Amino acid sequence: MNAVVGRDDLLLLTLDTLRYDVAARLAAEGRLPNLAARLPGGTWERRHAPGSFTYASHQAMFAGFLPTPAAPGPHPRLFAGRFAGSETTEGRTFVFDSPDLVSALAEHGYRTVCVGGVGFFNRQGALGSVLPGLFQESHWEPEFSVASPTSFESQVARAERVVAELPVEQRLFLFLNASALHQPNWFHLPGATREAGDSLVTHAAALEYIDRHVGRLFAAMSSRRRCFAVVCSDHGTAYGEDGYTGHRLGHEAVWTVPYSHFFLEPPA
Repeated sequence: MNAVVGRDDLLLLTLDTLRYDVAARLAAEGRLPNLAARLPGGTWERRHAPGSFTYASHQAMFAGFLPTPAAPGPHPRLFAGRFAGSETTEGRTFVFDSPDLVSALAEHGYRTVCVGGVGFFNRQGALGSVLPGLFQESHWEPEFSVASPTSFESQVARAERVVAELPVEQRLFLFLNASALHQPNWFHLPGATREAGDSLVTHAAALEYIDRHVGRLFAAMSSRRRCFAVVCSDHGTAYGEDGYTGHRLGHEAVWTVPYSHFFLEPPA
């Protein structure tokens, strides 16, 4: 990452609430053609989330604690704040002295931009302003929210505009929090009803919806130069397993998340 930071554009795409089991199954069934084409080997990596809900998990990720490989470690990190005695910082880690990765990248000449999704990014109150407040520029509209059936395509359109308006020489760190998987997600399944509510089936339909539009985001982020992309979930969610529903709880369905990172090459 020492060679990547300062040279390439950077993308962090969090697929809010996405479960690992659903993501892995859809990739294996060929139902995520655009995402699977980018995933190394066409598969998601199984990892453990740094938090059980959006706010906690993103605070950790913006400090350099991305989801951890679901196997005994230690596991070297891509990004890390300078911290004496850290066992997950190695020579290739991008180490920063700022309190968070976002401000560190700004100090390295990046334009830092947040395209928010769930309520922790809506800037409609003090709590909803903390995370987007880390960025030089942040965007949120009702069309990006969990209540919008067209949230992701609206977010991608805003990201495309951000990229188009930047001077070509300006490096970009774009963070996008995709809200489509978060409840309510029933409207992403044709024929589903509000009364029937959300389920693993509608959760899967929401991921397929994201896949239909993610190619536009990848194309925009690689349109000016190579881009290093991290695509992951911040936490999963339960749909009745062992009596649990939702997240902010300690269950396998919540802690286990899909993760991948890869380069997006610019057009030839």
